[in-house]
Amino acid sequence: MNVKILAATAEHSVFAERICDMILESAKQRGTGIASRTPEYVAQKIRDGKAVVAIDVDANRVVGFSYIETWGHGKFVANSGLIVDPDYRYMGLAFKIKKKIFNLSRQKYPNARIFGITTGQAVMKINSALGYVPVTFAELTDDQEFWDGCKGCRNYDILERTNHRMCLCTGMLYDPEKHKSLWQKSVDFIRRHNARAQRLRFRWWMRHRRQKQKRLVRFAREKK
Repeated sequence: MNVKILAATAEHSVFAERICDMILESAKQRGTGIASRTPEYVAQKIRDGKAVVAIDVDANRVVGFSYIETWGHGKFVANSGLIVDPDYRYMGLAFKIKKKIFNLSRQKYPNARIFGITTGQAVMKINSALGYVPVTFAELTDDQEFWDGCKGCRNYDILERTNHRMCLCTGMLYDPEKHKSLWQKSVDFIRRHNARAQRLRFRWWMRHRRQKQKRLVRFAREKK
């Protein structure tokens, strides 16, 4: 097997239907609900460069997938649809795909909070390894369109009854602000300080210029 984990491009959109089939089959095997996605939706994510695929190069077969969704005007990002073909499990592909889509999300949306909701213990372990922490649903996006995406899940009635406060899924969140290194925080402080200093220098220059103009006007009047 020669499996490569790749940032998806338009040429991979031909695998959209197979990807949807894998997601649905996995949900049935686990006996859990899952938000449904159409092949057209998956194909668009691939064409937009917001997905990662695992390809068995020798067989020209898609064996894994995940994609990016943005919510709250880009303030929140979700890595969704993580799936691995049953024939390729227990090879560490899930972690590699998750790490790839996580890094792609950080690259495209460096300041966004990355979150997910899942019932899978394996996904929770992977998320924890990447720096996610369990949170209440109240700390996730309040974008109604995201929660509407759960309507295809058979457990959606639980979410409705609890007014989006809880369900069978566990919410997990990666907050980039909490993972900044001391060096990064120092750089941010210096940038803020420099920006403030620049504003103060400009104000001083404007005040000095107005005072100089007043003196020139007063001097011209006195000479008359």
